[in-house]
Amino acid sequence: MKGTVGELGEFGLIRELTSRLTTTPAVRVGPGDDAAVVAAPDRRVVASTDILLEGRHFRRDWSTAYDVGRKAAAQNLADIAAMGAVPTALLLGLVVPAELPATWPVELMDGLRDECQVAGAAVVGGDVVRGDTITVSITALGDLRNHEPVTRSGARPGDVVAVTGWLGWSAAGHAVLSRGFRSPRAFVEAHRRPEPPYHAGPAAAGLGATAMCDVSDGLIADLGHIAEASKVRIDVRSGAVDIPSQMHDIGQAVGVDPMQWVLTGGEDHAIVATFPPDVKLPARWKVIGEVLNPSALPQVTVDGAPWTSNGGWDHFGDIES
Repeated sequence: MKGTVGELGEFGLIRELTSRLTTTPAVRVGPGDDAAVVAAPDRRVVASTDILLEGRHFRRDWSTAYDVGRKAAAQNLADIAAMGAVPTALLLGLVVPAELPATWPVELMDGLRDECQVAGAAVVGGDVVRGDTITVSITALGDLRNHEPVTRSGARPGDVVAVTGWLGWSAAGHAVLSRGFRSPRAFVEAHRRPEPPYHAGPAAAGLGATAMCDVSDGLIADLGHIAEASKVRIDVRSGAVDIPSQMHDIGQAVGVDPMQWVLTGGEDHAIVATFPPDVKLPARWKVIGEVLNPSALPQVTVDGAPWTSNGGWDHFGDIES
């Protein structure tokens, strides 16, 4: 596609974007009307929203528009799964400069669509606006399918802490990209396009998970959300956390202990949950700690001691891309 967004115009851009979409049985009215209609058999709708800003959450010299679309969808759909719900729909709010090549938002939509298909959802509508900085705003919806939502407040002393998905891969990929490299490719791709274990969230709800969260801010930070909401302490066993040999190699090359990435790196969108100790967990879940009674120690400890290194994502703190 040639030309810019400004040359294509608002309605031309909308036509191009919506022409690339697919649908699912849950979508009763899709793009093209004043609003979409999505079936909610459970009669409760799980909703989450997030924003990606160019220069803070992504860089066009690091990620293609398709990558940004996959990432934007993934981080929102992961929130739905982490409530124990099945993702159903996604809405896009897009701010772009008029001089932006028209191919960029089109490829972004392709990424959104393809990630939705992985999760079993569909893009059902949105809005486009002219602005100075590319901003991608996503709202994701989900259905609980007659289960109760798994919140952050249900962890109990004696529960085990388990995780499924990758930890530290996105942070390691960010470290590689920050130094001008593009390999090891698996870690770079993990930063560009996270792969949340969507189906594990509803499955964990069925197994009796007492609390659950996706790892977007870093494992310690997100376990801290659970510990605070549940009024407990959580202890992580560092020896139970897997660190691939290539992550060790990256850490050695850049002078970073890879455990730092595993415990504090965000944007992997793994799922961490607490379970009663007698629950038999599938192989995809790795037990990495336990829930304890609250104490004078910090709410999250590592091997029984406070984690003193910096880390964890704060939107009003460090700058990330």
